[in-house]
Amino acid sequence: MLTQIINGKIFTPQGWLDEGSVLIRDNKILEVTNCDLALIGAKLIDAKGMYIVPGYVCMHAHGGGGHDFNECTEEAFRAAVKAHQKHGATSIFPTLSSSPFSEIRKAVTVCETLMNEKDSPVLGLHVEGPYLNPKRAGEQFAGKLKNPDKEEYTSLLESTDCIKRWDASPELPGALEFARYLKSKGILVAVSHTESEYEGIKAAFEAGFTHTAHFYNGMPGFHKCREYKYEGTVESVYLTDGMTIELIADGIHLPATILRLAYKLKGVEKTCLVTDALAYAAADGMEITDPNVIIEDGVCKMADHSSLAGSIATMDVLVRTMVKAGIPLADAVRMASETPARIMGVDDRKGALQKDMDADVLILDRELNIRAAWAMGRLVEDTNTLF
Repeated sequence: MLTQIINGKIFTPQGWLDEGSVLIRDNKILEVTNCDLALIGAKLIDAKGMYIVPGYVCMHAHGGGGHDFNECTEEAFRAAVKAHQKHGATSIFPTLSSSPFSEIRKAVTVCETLMNEKDSPVLGLHVEGPYLNPKRAGEQFAGKLKNPDKEEYTSLLESTDCIKRWDASPELPGALEFARYLKSKGILVAVSHTESEYEGIKAAFEAGFTHTAHFYNGMPGFHKCREYKYEGTVESVYLTDGMTIELIADGIHLPATILRLAYKLKGVEKTCLVTDALAYAAADGMEITDPNVIIEDGVCKMADHSSLAGSIATMDVLVRTMVKAGIPLADAVRMASETPARIMGVDDRKGALQKDMDADVLILDRELNIRAAWAMGRLVEDTNTLF
């Protein structure tokens, strides 16, 4: 089946194409062309002057649609993935919070099952913890944290290749050896929930920590100790040119000024957008059973308002937030598609509208809402509001 999308503003690696077509055959992009003449035999999709952009790559989300990936069941994984797909995440790396290794192994089994399905949107597992600094981890991690255990993680990683990213605190004993081992396996290693300052971040980067999770959150910035002043993790990461960052761009975890600052200093190619979403994301009407947590102002908070408890954002929200903060739409889209694809090593097939790439395509209206989405050439359910 040949699908032809016309009459839209197409975002290509070379920039915006005001008139043209995106041609999809099966699960691949056959061509992106400046010709918009209807082809005989093609299913014609009229984008009605809207934006046509690559599908978003979701590389950090704990759940959605009322389910958490920590449930470690196919039902939970499928429900959460489906919820994020409807909001533009045509590819996803499910995130597992700090867990016993028995649970990590269960999640690995589920993830492998989904990854092995034809044209799956699940590209691999992301593990956050349990190797995290308890001084910088929230209450949700209480009692679940530990120092890296070489026998434990090597045993797991020798038995599976579905884990594509693992986050840890580089200051923990054994963390640099952990990073070197993961780097040798081609796994992205990310700094997370850390107190590391410049020398620590420099050593971490050299060992293999090339990415920083939820930048600004769970880490210190510039601070004073007695009469002296010190750089924090934030400044140290800015000074490490090769290190990439991710932003929870829901408009609440970080203000617009900080979103602009990170964009200015790190740039599009080193900055990606993540939801870090909880089960409450894309789950309208879900009852909150934890009395310590509330949903308010588009975010999950502790009931006593002492801190944020987590994001309920979806990928489309992130792009809208960045544009509202003054970032050009083209750059916001790249940070949601091209950049995370490159960071996760899947940019050979994801993150751009061009020939032979996977047919992950979105149509956005002028308010940047998802009006139609194709994942691997298949129309995502409940996104066909154009036709």
